[in-house]
Amino acid sequence: MNDTASYPIGTPGQPWGAAEVAAWRARQVRHRSYEVDVVRAIQGLRERFDVIEYGRLEYPPDIYPLFAIRSRDWNDALPCMLVTGGVHGYETSGVHGALRFVDLHAADYAGRANLLVAPCISPWAYERIHRWNHDAIDPNRSFREPSPAEESAALMRLVAPLRDRILMHIDLHETTDTDESEFRPALAARDGKPFEPGTIPDGFYLVDDTERPQPAFQQAIIAAVERVTHIAPADERGEIIGSTVVAPGVIRYPLAALGLCAGMTGARYVTTTEVYPDSPRATPEQCNAAQAAAVCAAIDHALAHS
Repeated sequence: MNDTASYPIGTPGQPWGAAEVAAWRARQVRHRSYEVDVVRAIQGLRERFDVIEYGRLEYPPDIYPLFAIRSRDWNDALPCMLVTGGVHGYETSGVHGALRFVDLHAADYAGRANLLVAPCISPWAYERIHRWNHDAIDPNRSFREPSPAEESAALMRLVAPLRDRILMHIDLHETTDTDESEFRPALAARDGKPFEPGTIPDGFYLVDDTERPQPAFQQAIIAAVERVTHIAPADERGEIIGSTVVAPGVIRYPLAALGLCAGMTGARYVTTTEVYPDSPRATPEQCNAAQAAAVCAAIDHALAHS
């Protein structure tokens, strides 16, 4: 697949309109259940944590309540730590890694930090194993005002009262083989641009903020994760997905300028994780564990250096 002509929707060189978006949406198939996989797991945490519904997505005939998990012993004198997952619904370990962190590790921070965890920001896409939302919009390019994605807007409303008090924000993602086989070709077709093939890195890596880099923070996370799964090497150009590797397993993006979730707050410590679930060297269990380890390391570093 080397140009938009290869993608089954749209006219090469022409951005999609409403008809093409509708044709794309009609091709999407529900593969799994947000209610069964995610909501039930969240409900199972209610005995130990506060669970809040911070919005509802209405994509007829479907309605998706959006949930966040909060520290029960919330104390305004403590630093706030934000954990987000499932901004891209198909990135499974982002969702289940966040839930694993809450279940196994969140209690360790009681009395030390306020935790706010939004584990599945894009449930419609989670069910359809897709990157975009119902309207063929990427929520992770939509964290700006006004947001074109209700998933992003709902999270921004939730976080707004805490925005200036958040010390650390970690956003959990994956880079998958389907990025190259489906999602990047779809993006090129949607925007009327040629598709330029790339490569998928084999391993875990992080995306730091170009504008406010925190190299020691990123390396603390890498050190924790490499005990769980392997770190992605740089390619022959010294890059990962087209960006210069600035330290082992670390690249940088201008997070806020791109409308990325990790750029939505004024947090001192921010990062985006990227797990590679399609590696023959990693299992789903390892991917979830890597995400949870990344969260713990991120919080530990932020607490130790604040």
